[in-house]
Amino acid sequence: MNEIFKSIVLNRTGATALTSIEVIQNLWSGYGKIMRIGLENSDTKSVVAKHVQLPKNKNHPRGWNTDIGHQRKVKSYQVETNWYQNYSKNSIARLPKCLSIDTDNEEVFILLEDLNTAGYPFRKHSLEWEEISSCLKWLAEFHASYLGNTPNGIWETGTYWHLETRPQELDVLQDQRLKEAAPFIDKKLNDCTFKTFVHGDAKLANFCFGEKAAVAGLDFQYVGGGCGMKDVAYFIGSCLDESECERLESKILDTYFIHLQKTLPNRNDNLESEWRSLYRVAWADFHRFLKGWSPGHWKINSYSERVTAEAIKSL
Repeated sequence: MNEIFKSIVLNRTGATALTSIEVIQNLWSGYGKIMRIGLENSDTKSVVAKHVQLPKNKNHPRGWNTDIGHQRKVKSYQVETNWYQNYSKNSIARLPKCLSIDTDNEEVFILLEDLNTAGYPFRKHSLEWEEISSCLKWLAEFHASYLGNTPNGIWETGTYWHLETRPQELDVLQDQRLKEAAPFIDKKLNDCTFKTFVHGDAKLANFCFGEKAAVAGLDFQYVGGGCGMKDVAYFIGSCLDESECERLESKILDTYFIHLQKTLPNRNDNLESEWRSLYRVAWADFHRFLKGWSPGHWKINSYSERVTAEAIKSL
């Protein structure tokens, strides 16, 4: 971290010194890092900084070292910056407060509240039902916060697997039926009447947990417009195996919509009816990306294949 950004941390927090700098994780493909910064003589014990530095050499973990991928990532950080500047404060769902956003040449420095010290110190690799319900509530509150909003300065269509941004993965997709259906799946989701902002990467790793299943979300590089079922399907696929996905499907949807209806100012049965019908379409949309991006991925299973086949049949 350069001296300019160190000075920014001190100024924004009122600290007299930085006591520690811990790298929480490196950003995907070498685009920077996320750090926890300890503070001295501040009301806040620590803050988290997302330091984006464009790499000189592209090094994608799965070999997708292309200009398309690079431009997508660059835009994703621009989106996240705009999100924190213009939209994040309107979220009912708990997320980190943004303390400042600063730039130096091509580097971006996003200073955030540390969710660990804010009461969300736990990370989970598997969930009990109560915790799944809490995450579904978070998604419902997030979607309710932006229902009907126009996505300006963020992705017009949210999610990192959106078809328009993934032409290479579609090109190498071996499942011909799914390949031919992909634009129709995409259109079905994009043409829904009720749109909101989707998180766009609502996997288990992007949720932080507190006591009594309290939950907060983070990482908003792929937030944008769309149908809320994209987040729900993707989240469930990130934390349950195929048998549980199938066994709990009705309970998952019932729970999400109970939370959503409670959060909306007025009950909206038309929205619920439309979005319920799009859950499996949203599942098929991510399955399309995954089969092109990583054909041997563990998430490609019989449930996903069956759901996708049914979604294609329903188009």
